[in-house]
Amino acid sequence: MAEDSGQDKSEEPTEKRLTDARKKGQIPRSKELNTFVALMTAAVMLLFVGGSIANGLARLMQQQLSLSREVIFDPNSPVIYFKQVLLEGMLLIIPLVIPLVIVTLFTPMMMGGWNFTMESMAPKLSKLNPFSGLKRMFGIQGIVELLKAVVKIALVFFVAGILFDNYYDQFIGLSSLSLNIAVTKATDIIMFSFLILSSTLVLVVAIDVPYQLWNTKRQLKMTKQEVKDETKEQEGNPEVKGQIRRKQMEMSQQRMAEEVPKADVIVTNPAHYAVALKYDPMGSGAPVVVAKGIDLIAAHIRNIAIGEKIPLVAAPPLARALFYSTDTGEEIPHGLFLAVAQVLAYVFQLKTATENGTEKPTQPRDLKVPAEFRQQ
Repeated sequence: MAEDSGQDKSEEPTEKRLTDARKKGQIPRSKELNTFVALMTAAVMLLFVGGSIANGLARLMQQQLSLSREVIFDPNSPVIYFKQVLLEGMLLIIPLVIPLVIVTLFTPMMMGGWNFTMESMAPKLSKLNPFSGLKRMFGIQGIVELLKAVVKIALVFFVAGILFDNYYDQFIGLSSLSLNIAVTKATDIIMFSFLILSSTLVLVVAIDVPYQLWNTKRQLKMTKQEVKDETKEQEGNPEVKGQIRRKQMEMSQQRMAEEVPKADVIVTNPAHYAVALKYDPMGSGAPVVVAKGIDLIAAHIRNIAIGEKIPLVAAPPLARALFYSTDTGEEIPHGLFLAVAQVLAYVFQLKTATENGTEKPTQPRDLKVPAEFRQQ
């Protein structure tokens, strides 16, 4: 929305926002963490298997440089020996490659977890826009990437200088050693230096990981209007819901206007609750609740009952018990039979007395409502 452009994104992202972002591949990732773990894995593995790899490669080279004259001039030999060297070379580096492949696949899950989505791989024309590219280059993200690159270069050069100064005399002394010893010692120095240089990147990782977490959260933050719009989308427009509730109320009142006149008695609270009961003496069923309501609906039920000359019986505990235990159209529960029977007996006696002009009966008091049906 246009009016939202000036609003601050001060609200935390909702669950829906986070889920949608994950589907788009917008989750925290640190390239520096991936690079650091891969380099450290390679450095550690080289310390353990680097010597055997170097010896194996030296052996292969020695074999290929000591071929007989017949083998050299055989047209089929190059292909055969090339296959042999390739296979043996691959077998030599497998102990190094397998851990690197595993680390490369699983390190990204350290931040953001496992997530695979085709949406992030889909081509976007906006990426071809040179203005968008310039904006990325000179935006905050571009500046951060530049600073990281500068820090990495500075760290590597600084540590490399210290290592060079430390191993300078040993490198000079390699010329006085035999070839095998010199190669072995040089390999050890190179692998140890590689491990130290790789470990220096932990400083960059310590900065980049918190930044990526913070930046992703910042990008996903929402304006107040976005939260409202999302709530409307998920829960429905409040105005529409209000109209639905009003329509439901009208339909409920219409049903009550049709059902209340069929009732034999209205049990009231007397002000807050009203329950309309109908009983067929000729049938085999229990009394049925044909309508019920609280406050305004209860008042509407009472007004209809007065207009239809249906008796109103004030029995607060019974009215609440009927309201909470029985839905409209259902028979009353067995535990309320006795209390309702007393009310109906009073109503039928009242009707007979009115028709015959005799003395009216006394309304029943202290109706027995079981404890499990009592509502506070």
